[in-house]
Order: sequence, then C-alpha cells, then structure tokens
Amino acid sequence: MREKIKALLFDVQGTATDFHSTLCREARRISDADVDWSRFVNRWRTEYFAKTSEAQSHTGKWVTVHSIYRTALINLLEREAIALSDAEQEELTTAWKFLDPWPDTVAGLIALRQQYTIAALSNADVDAAVSIARHGNLPWHAVFTAEMAGVFKPDPTIYAMAARYLGYEPGEIMMVASHKYDIRAAKALGFRTAFVARPLEFGTHGNPDVAFSDEFDLNAHDFLDLAAQLAH
Repeated sequence: MREKIKALLFDVQGTATDFHSTLCREARRISDADVDWSRFVNRWRTEYFAKTSEAQSHTGKWVTVHSIYRTALINLLEREAIALSDAEQEELTTAWKFLDPWPDTVAGLIALRQQYTIAALSNADVDAAVSIARHGNLPWHAVFTAEMAGVFKPDPTIYAMAARYLGYEPGEIMMVASHKYDIRAAKALGFRTAFVARPLEFGTHGNPDVAFSDEFDLNAHDFLDLAAQLAH
C-alpha cells in the first residue's frame, strides 16, 4: 500500500511563476532598444539552465544564481550587440526576483494548503525565493532552495534535503513541476510526482513539452486542476 501524500513540493520558476512574461515586460521598461525581447529572454534562460548544469556540485563553493543570471546576461548582450548600462544590466538581472505568479497559482496553493504541507523547492537563491514569494503572495509553509543544499536540481541531494527538513519519507511527498527532468529526478528517489503543463512558459511562440505522461502520478492543466484531482 502506498503512503498517503502529506506534503507537496513545487518548482518555482516556470511552474509557479511566469518568468517569460515578467522578464519581457521589465526588459521593455528598462530599455527602448529595438529587440525581440521574447526571443532574448528565452535565450537568456537557456544560458541559465546550461550554467546551473555546469556549476559545481560538491566543491563547497556556492555559485549564486544571481551571479549566474548576471554573467549569462552580459555574455548574451555582447553576442547580440545590445547596449545596456551596468545599472540597467543589474536592474534586469534583479527582475527575476519579482516574478509574477500564473493566474491560477495563488488560488490553487490556497486550496492545496488546507490539506497538505506545501513548500517551494527552487534552484533560486534563498533571498530570491523569499522575494518571489513576497511579491506574488505565494502561501508556502516553507521555502527550500538549492543554496541550502549546495547543489542544483536535479541533483538528488536537494530532494533529500527537502524531505529531511519536512520530516516525511519520499513516498509521502509529491514533487510538482512543469519540467519533466525535475519530477523524474524526484521520482527516482521514491517521491510521488505531478506534472503541470505550462504552455506559455516560453511565450506565445514557445514550444515547451506539455504532453501528459503515464509515468507521473498526476498530470494537471494548472494548480486548480491539481487541487481538484487530489481532492478526489
């Protein structure tokens, strides 16, 4: 008999919040350059994913996500020949700490927290994860981040850390994400899994993987759908 689910862990950037729209809006506010900001933001995020994958894992020297975003931004601006001042670069880099939630996020989390412990499990720095929660009024019971574990997802250490702090076995925790690599990594450790499709994660012309799959315990269209499925 499978354990009863007692807690839900949520990815933040992309799953609970709309990175793309937030950063595109802020880029247009900061700069009047004639740039396809939708394309630029997606390339910037691709650079971020690549850098976190390359970052150290157990060397004991933490590389902040803010510095990864800033370095990736500087390199991309140079390649694209886009001129932003140092102040504008820092302002744009900092904008990711104030991501807007998806329209269903807060209502879905409020519904879910009535029955489950809900917590963020993010690759963001601690201060950024807290900032995002404050900005979007995200009603987490707890916030766990890669900085606390010293490694980035999908390293197994970060999922084990969250389970340890929650005080539950992996089978009592459901990992919720719109990124399949994230929930697959959690599943390999015995966590329950829920895939949430975010078709606009990379903008109206993006092409995210939103296909439902039987490999996950649940597949949901959004957080409200997830709450409804778990209520049955």
